[in-house]
Amino acid sequence: MSSQLKTIISKAKLNFAILISILAIAVLGKLTNPELTNTIFVTADQLVSDLYIVFIAITLGAFIPNFKLVAFGSIGAFVAAALLIHFQVFHYLTTEYVFSVLIVILGFASIANLYRHYREFGL
Repeated sequence: MSSQLKTIISKAKLNFAILISILAIAVLGKLTNPELTNTIFVTADQLVSDLYIVFIAITLGAFIPNFKLVAFGSIGAFVAAALLIHFQVFHYLTTEYVFSVLIVILGFASIANLYRHYREFGL
């Protein structure tokens, strides 16, 4: 394996971990609770057509140098929103919808950040 590929992989461990986690959630969800998983991923698919969410995610992944802030900030925002939904602060929002938004944002931000690492080498 070339040194450039090793460098890209070492810099993008968090990106790969996020993408593998999304895939694992999809596979495990289909095995344990296929109805809920289908609902979440259909909602995520519909959110992708709302381009402003995709643009925000790509901007976060491509232009914020410390990707850990993006990843953990997104997860923290999800946890805060889930708690507010649980305490009935948000009446018309569901945890499944917020989780779908989290999947879209983390997925596109990870891919954009991977591309940023790839472009650094001019390959």
